[in-house]
Amino acid sequence: MTDEVRVYVEEAPGQRREIVAPTDMGLSLMEIMKADGYDIQATCGGMALCGTCHVEVLAGPELPEPGDDELAMLESLPVMTQGSRLSCQIRLTPRVDGLVVRLMPQDA
Repeated sequence: MTDEVRVYVEEAPGQRREIVAPTDMGLSLMEIMKADGYDIQATCGGMALCGTCHVEVLAGPELPEPGDDELAMLESLPVMTQGSRLSCQIRLTPRVDGLVVRLMPQDA
């Protein structure tokens, strides 16, 4: 079992940036993306209430199904794709190693 994971953020088609993050601190994908300089407002502080951390999962391991609160927030957003998730609800565990996401625009 590893104590860190690699997550890739697609910044432009074919251009991915690697983020290496610990798995032993209970962090969310939103927290590590924000710490790595991505422009995520996280107005609600990770409670699945604002949608400002919306990402599209492009590839990687299968994630647990979104909860009811996350689904309700996703359905209220102007743009939702099949891979839409709130990054505040994705916990960094060894099972997310290799995940590829794209930050969704907030003004869509």
